[in-house]
Amino acid sequence: MQPARRSRALIRFGVFEADVYSGELRKGGVKVKIQDLPFRALRLLLSHPHEVLSRDQFRQALWPEGVFVDFDHGISSAINRLRDALGDSADNPVFIETVERRGYRWIAPTHVPAPLPAPPGPVLVKAAPDAAAAKPIAAPSKGWRWSLAFPAAALLLAVWSFWPAHRSARAGTSNSPAVDLRTSDAAHHSSNAEAEQFYLKGRFYWEKRTPDGLNKALDYFTQAIVHDPNYSPAYVGLADCYNLLREYTVMPASDAYPRALAAAKRAVELDDQSSEAHASLAFALFYGTWDAAGAQREFRRALDLNPNNAVAHHWYATYLATIGRQAEAVAEIERAQTLDPASKSVLADKGSLLCAVGRREEGTALLKQLEATEPDFVSPHRYLKSAFLESGDYSHYLQEWKTEAVLMRDNSSLKLADAASKGFAAAGAPGMLRNTLALQKKLYESGLQSPYFVAETDSLLGNKQEALQYLKVAYDKHDDSMVRLESDPAFSNLTHEPAYRDLVAKLGFPTRN
Repeated sequence: MQPARRSRALIRFGVFEADVYSGELRKGGVKVKIQDLPFRALRLLLSHPHEVLSRDQFRQALWPEGVFVDFDHGISSAINRLRDALGDSADNPVFIETVERRGYRWIAPTHVPAPLPAPPGPVLVKAAPDAAAAKPIAAPSKGWRWSLAFPAAALLLAVWSFWPAHRSARAGTSNSPAVDLRTSDAAHHSSNAEAEQFYLKGRFYWEKRTPDGLNKALDYFTQAIVHDPNYSPAYVGLADCYNLLREYTVMPASDAYPRALAAAKRAVELDDQSSEAHASLAFALFYGTWDAAGAQREFRRALDLNPNNAVAHHWYATYLATIGRQAEAVAEIERAQTLDPASKSVLADKGSLLCAVGRREEGTALLKQLEATEPDFVSPHRYLKSAFLESGDYSHYLQEWKTEAVLMRDNSSLKLADAASKGFAAAGAPGMLRNTLALQKKLYESGLQSPYFVAETDSLLGNKQEALQYLKVAYDKHDDSMVRLESDPAFSNLTHEPAYRDLVAKLGFPTRN
């Protein structure tokens, strides 16, 4: 086989490698026993990653025309045997997700090795296949390209930052807060050294809060779980990735939160004393299922286990702000900043929170400073966009919107920003909103726009009844933006409408003071 064709035949995921031509599956270079039908199912899933494949598509891929068998039983059996070969679980999937009443979806990152150039002369030394198979390989999939080489400096930084605990960025200084090693995830070591290394690399990239970084982190956490299926911190990392992917990428919340919730629950099952696991579960419960009481319980459990968990304080602050407990939210975000003063995500959310509690000048100054030092970080652009819209600074609002859309790689949002800019140039703020609404409705009809965002624009234009209709749709669709209904200034003109009050009551969040 020619080298180029051979590389295209190989697809790698975690520590596995599938040769789609030969029908072979290997784990760490060692051949895994797998029958023909499960491998055909694997080949189909790998050829359509992140897509829901129907049972009819599996039927066509697994059996030729004219064959009459119990297809439903055969498909279920093939998927179960494939999961067995991969060490995967239907309840806590790492590779294959069951989509109820629709089919199955491949959810793990995949990598296709680049073709190797032909050697100029005789090959005198051949590298061991096991070493090559164990390394993550660069992938063109989904546009997330990254290098095989992991720079030594990055590795040293990752190990320094996360070993033996999630250390503050000011660790080593005289006023650095102590880390409680009894409850830190990193203190719960895996018996598998490779699993720990993959976990630490995952945390390094997760902290970057970029589309590339989160996808790399997802891959590393997946590989950690493959090496040690009972390693709770790796499931925490997986949950944390999914909790943030719907914010920093275009992954739908309806895909992200169920996976985050499953991973967080598994992490708690494996280690109920993990503060980090309870914090991740709290986040997914509130934003994914709107369970405010459950989130409150899990956040308190996380902080009881480790009062120095900066991430728990950070996420608890955003939860408190969303349900209207603003003074407590400010105290929590400041505690998070004390524990992790260099965290750009804490600083960004602090800036947004300060704007929300009326300290707009202080909040925008913090966000602008962060934007200048971290120009590729999405959050300050997003929060300044909202602040500029509320204050009527539309030129800066549009500028931040475009930057956010580019960083998110969100073509629909970029089209909306362009349409809004043309409307503003032609007819000021009313033209900007009218152009935005017209395109939003077209995108909504195509399934590319949240009904909540359409409702916001309708409300800003004074179209109360239309806004309420879209909000009702957003509630019925369990749109994740609904959690901020009461705190969203776009709906300040709806607060006395009976339909609005009914939606607030249905959300079931604690009554605001």
